[in-house]
Amino acid sequence: MEDNVNSPKHYTTYSIEVIDFIEEVAACYTGRNAYCIGNVIKYVTRAPHKGSMLEDLQKARWYLDKAISKLETE
Repeated sequence: MEDNVNSPKHYTTYSIEVIDFIEEVAACYTGRNAYCIGNVIKYVTRAPHKGSMLEDLQKARWYLDKAISKLETE
């Protein structure tokens, strides 16, 4: 039985669970940018496996634009 809370299939299709990768990468960022970059990774990795690929990639772009905007104003 699939566990959509603890190990959703769309996050466990790779050799590493996405949350583990997000934690490692986001540790290189601070505050809001860590959150935004984590969401970029989340939406990019799940795009081919859940719902609308276009929508997930657009969400990833939205979060990436937020991270870039934050860096441009620092």
